[in-house]
Amino acid sequence: METPIKVLVFDDNKRIRDSLEILFTSHTGFEWLGSYMNASEATDQVEIHSPDVVLMDIEMPGINGIEATQDIKREHPEQAIIMLTTFDDDEKVFDAICAGASGYVLKSRPLTDLIDAVKDVHMGGVPMTPSIARKMLDLFKQKNAPLKAEEFELTYREKEVLKHLVNGSSYKMIADNLKVSYETVHSHIKNIYKKLHVNSVSAAVSTALRHRL
Repeated sequence: METPIKVLVFDDNKRIRDSLEILFTSHTGFEWLGSYMNASEATDQVEIHSPDVVLMDIEMPGINGIEATQDIKREHPEQAIIMLTTFDDDEKVFDAICAGASGYVLKSRPLTDLIDAVKDVHMGGVPMTPSIARKMLDLFKQKNAPLKAEEFELTYREKEVLKHLVNGSSYKMIADNLKVSYETVHSHIKNIYKKLHVNSVSAAVSTALRHRL
């Protein structure tokens, strides 16, 4: 029996919190850890509950979702966080990804899409609403001039792993394709993060696309 994916939610909209609780408690393969109406103690709650995936709203009273994501990633660099929001404006997309968000899903999408998104990010993927993905690529093209691949000093194998991440492959898929262990892939990705100066798969993918690695 597979271990359920533990989900924790931060959103100031009670209707959405209740809907998400019904969604994840009614589907097998998930463990509902609870929800909070603000992110003022998000890092502490992550420490207490140890979620596999956090769903984070952007606009909340007090600390917003982007600030909370930065705080969480500072203490827990590998924590998977999906931004769940009504906003798709350019700056919020850019700031969320730079903060370390693992994915970005609009609330206008069917809630059931979150089932796949949570499974995807838990396996190392980068779930993202298609329109958001296009915005992200356009933004990074505008905001950053490409550097040469050699400047990042990635090894041949690290470049292979990064290419698979760009193509949306999960850690397990990369391991199977390269015929190496899951732990080896995880080690390569940690090295990639360090060399690219990022702390999430989505940021690594963005950097790879921006600099044509």
